[in-house]
Amino acid sequence: MSRQVKSRERVQEHGEVFTNEREVNAMLDMVRQETERIDSRFLEPACGDGNFLAEVLRRKLAVVTSRYRKSLHEWERYCFVAVGSVYGVELLPDNVAACRERLYGIVGDGYRRVAKADASPAFLEAIRFVLGHNVLNGNALSLKAVDKDGNDTEEPIVFSEWSVVMGDRVKRRDFRLDEMLEGNVGAGQTRSLFGADYSPAVDWEYDEETKSFIPKPIREFPLTSIYEVGDAE
Repeated sequence: MSRQVKSRERVQEHGEVFTNEREVNAMLDMVRQETERIDSRFLEPACGDGNFLAEVLRRKLAVVTSRYRKSLHEWERYCFVAVGSVYGVELLPDNVAACRERLYGIVGDGYRRVAKADASPAFLEAIRFVLGHNVLNGNALSLKAVDKDGNDTEEPIVFSEWSVVMGDRVKRRDFRLDEMLEGNVGAGQTRSLFGADYSPAVDWEYDEETKSFIPKPIREFPLTSIYEVGDAE
């Protein structure tokens, strides 16, 4: 994490400079309570290979393990919540792949320590599936998906919201990021993921989970087990 530059060419072409570990932790310590709240959502709009997201996930999983390591089922449930709350957008596809693998590795290492011989391949596949929908190749300025060369497409960036209800049942809803960030923010106000500010240009609904108005999802999926989320695609 201390290496901040991959190459001069990447700095010149994309302005790619990674934040080192000391700065990452200093910034996250400013919102320590949120980083240690399992369901608190984080979006990193230029996530690189995951310096910020990896540390957020480590902190969340430390809380999960401290609370639920005696019950594997509960650990899996709250680990899924933690992973589902971490989002990233990145322009360069190699960084996207590296970030997903890095986060998956953090979960896998923690899971195997807790589960030992009872580790479930289905659970790890579900985590990989969620990361594939939460860390996306896109342009955080235009809020568009990009092609393999890093050029904007006509497709918006679409994120999935993962709500764990009724034990291990998951409700997935897909939202356009541009709609979620639309609206006017007054002095002292901030936007939050899946809890955006009201704008008349978007079709909104009141969300009980966030206690705020959010844009209507572009797609909803039926309730499914956390171990079978990939089957509902």
